[in-house]
Amino acid sequence: MSAPSALLEPLLAWYDEHARDLPWREPSASPWAVLVSEFMLQQTPVARVLPVWEQWLSRWPTPTALAAEPAGAAVRAWGRLGYPRRALRLHAAATAIVAEHGGEVPSTYDELIALPGVGDYTAAAVASFAYRRRHVVLDTNVRRVLARTVTGVEFPAQSVTRAERDLASGLLPVDGPTATTWAVATMELGATVCVAARPRCVDCPVAELCAWREAGYPAYAGPPRRGQTYDGTDRQCRGRLLAVLRDSHGPVHRSRLDEVWPNGDQRERCLASLLHDGLVMQGPGDTFALP
Repeated sequence: MSAPSALLEPLLAWYDEHARDLPWREPSASPWAVLVSEFMLQQTPVARVLPVWEQWLSRWPTPTALAAEPAGAAVRAWGRLGYPRRALRLHAAATAIVAEHGGEVPSTYDELIALPGVGDYTAAAVASFAYRRRHVVLDTNVRRVLARTVTGVEFPAQSVTRAERDLASGLLPVDGPTATTWAVATMELGATVCVAARPRCVDCPVAELCAWREAGYPAYAGPPRRGQTYDGTDRQCRGRLLAVLRDSHGPVHRSRLDEVWPNGDQRERCLASLLHDGLVMQGPGDTFALP
């Protein structure tokens, strides 16, 4: 196992030179801009998020601006980012911020995690990245970097364990700003170098300290990891149905939805789930629309 303190200096130096220029990392980025980026970046690549994030912040530069519009506007603006329930949750979070925090994104973990749609990772990330507070920030990339460099395994467990959280806490620098840079630097390393498949160890600033490399890169021996299949899934079907409603300027008759997905049983199941999730509303005459 690598000495935790030995990882800090080379990783921060590497980040200072190689960090991607992302707008939500700019000092001028508001806490709201950071919160929006965290919602959008969940399970979605940066390249797809960037244009939508920019359009979103141009239209809704504050939580108050978003909360003033119906939730359906958020779903429509979400476009094809995927996992559109995130749009509803972000709208709900904006509404709560206006109602409970005077329109200002709260700065503490406890206040953030109480917002709709905000879990442990997002609360810690916003408190850290927007307010420079000291928190353990554990996304998929950070977890993979720590698993490899410190624990010596290819991939972490499928869900965060107590031992993993304790390890991350022990690595966290004492002061808030340095802890923030450590978190984002570790995240960046996992996103660009220590990637899941074919990691670029030759470019890694802490390769000489990596326990997984020292052990000879032992293969992952845990439970099967979830795949990313999409074609023919309910997720794809829901996306097709939502696309029809998103591109329409008003209610859509059921027959329009029938045209975009031939499997009737699956189509009806997915439409029912969209209604249940609040992403679609049913109107008169067997019509459907965004909320």
